[in-house]
Amino acid sequence: MNPREIVDLVIEAAQEKKGYDILALEVGKLLPLCDYFVILSGNNPIQVKAIAEHIEERLAKQGVNLLHREGFQEGRWVLLDFGDVVVHVFLEEEREFYGLERLWRDAPVLRKEAAQLG
Repeated sequence: MNPREIVDLVIEAAQEKKGYDILALEVGKLLPLCDYFVILSGNNPIQVKAIAEHIEERLAKQGVNLLHREGFQEGRWVLLDFGDVVVHVFLEEEREFYGLERLWRDAPVLRKEAAQLG
């Protein structure tokens, strides 16, 4: 799968578990570590973990390997590194505090999904 297909699959998987306020940014020209960030929110730590697990499972079925995972135990900000695509699953208050959208505001928006609360 190419990175854009991975982004689409991440978004689909997140929506299946009621992830919301989903934003995909093209960060490749600004950050040499990856091509895309996918940023999204969950309502509580249990949902954040469920979203992250579902994304991992869906991508694994397509042969996309998870390289690294951070923050799963706490379920407040889970980072999933798939190489060219890095996924950030946040509790809303953590997302507002860290402000990745502000930090990467110069990155082009690849996709933005309506902020539908799960």
